[in-house]
Amino acid sequence: MRRRLPAGLRWRLLLAMLATSAVTLGAAALVVLPPMQDRLRDQSVESLADAVLNARPKFEAAFGRLEQKDAPLSDYEVSLIGPSNELNGQTDARILVIDDTTVPGDTTQTPPGFLYDNEFFSPEPGNAMLSAQAAMTDQRTVIALDGDSVLIAIPLYRKGMTGALIADRQLTEVAALVEQVRTRFLIAAVVGLSVAALLAIALSSTLLRRLARLRSIALRISDEGPGAPTPHDERRDEVGDLARALTRMQEELRRQEAARRAFVSTASHELRTPLTMLQGTMELLEEDIRSGRLDELDALRQVTVARKELDRLSALSGELLDLSRLDAAVPLRSEPVELGEIVRAVAAEFALRARERSTSVAAILPDGPCWGRGDPDAVARVVRILLDNALRHGPRGAPVRVEAHSGAGHAAITVADQGAGIPVEERDRIFERFHRGTAASSAGGFGLGLAIGRELARRMRGELDVDGDGADETRFALTLRTARSPADDGPRRDRVSA
Repeated sequence: MRRRLPAGLRWRLLLAMLATSAVTLGAAALVVLPPMQDRLRDQSVESLADAVLNARPKFEAAFGRLEQKDAPLSDYEVSLIGPSNELNGQTDARILVIDDTTVPGDTTQTPPGFLYDNEFFSPEPGNAMLSAQAAMTDQRTVIALDGDSVLIAIPLYRKGMTGALIADRQLTEVAALVEQVRTRFLIAAVVGLSVAALLAIALSSTLLRRLARLRSIALRISDEGPGAPTPHDERRDEVGDLARALTRMQEELRRQEAARRAFVSTASHELRTPLTMLQGTMELLEEDIRSGRLDELDALRQVTVARKELDRLSALSGELLDLSRLDAAVPLRSEPVELGEIVRAVAAEFALRARERSTSVAAILPDGPCWGRGDPDAVARVVRILLDNALRHGPRGAPVRVEAHSGAGHAAITVADQGAGIPVEERDRIFERFHRGTAASSAGGFGLGLAIGRELARRMRGELDVDGDGADETRFALTLRTARSPADDGPRRDRVSA
């Protein structure tokens, strides 16, 4: 039965994309539309005011020509038609002229009053007279805004104050333009949201399809093991990185599974051999004892063989115990360790085994104390592993050197033998668990010692590695941080873990 990814992620991506687009468009509308309306209104008012100011000389000249002829009031109105129509054509505004003089022959006029209005049948603007009086009194341009209505009043001069020119206009084109922009903006928003929805659906479908493939492969790995098909996704994005990480994990699982199988095979073989020999030796001894034909020399030989096989079983159990402790992340001590003393003590432990191989272990000590920071037991365990490897894999009769030294901010213990060296291609693999080198089949061992040694070194914030090019010898180096003498620095009680 095919398992499918839940659809919740697709909808969440779609809603997130739409919400982001909607918020962006809304913010853009709030930022753009109100300032644009204010800017357009200000520009319209400024343009109307400039046109009125530019037309003022014509109105003042008309007053001047009629005053020289003592014209009646009707002639005043006729003389203002031309400038008014011209200004109306430029601005599409209602033009009014306020007279602040007494016209000769007109006994009914009470100045100031309306002298001319190009829209005779329109109602009188409510605040036109107030704006005109303010302009004539303060001798300045008065601009009055009331919604979309603007009224501009300027004083007129001709041998003193003559009157006022008023332009009254409705800014309907501003509102219409803003409404048109708002409508276009809404259309663009609908189109943008539709495109965002389509992109979100396409993106989520592609993403979920790729994730579904990875999920299917992960489930197959859990059901079939590391041998399941390897995922392939070459895109350089997060999902591609996830696929490559899954591939590396699968390769590591395969490697570990191969190592586990190799270890089980090796361990079963290594266990079967001593157990079979122990069983045979015990049966022979029992048979000799029951028959009364016990040969002491032969019995001693069989006991020696049995002890040797027991030692192999003990070594294997010890290495497995060390691995279990490392996997359990048992904390190690961190304190000053005198490496020269450890070298001397461990070298003495291997003196008897070295004599059995007709060789010797030479401990090379520094002139003074050599302090490193680590766990004393762990350091000694690593040195034992290195000496055991050197005696097992080195040429018979060739001496083994173990040396302690310090410098350049670190302290180190090196173990060297006159073996053929380690091939370059194996220098990293020999520190893997259960890996046995090319000479392991003839020299025994379980492929665990160096893996345990490197893990212990790194737990102490040090390193265990192959030292030198290995041309004429095999040399390993355990490197630790330097430490001050406890007499100078005092003992440390801190503990570190992996």
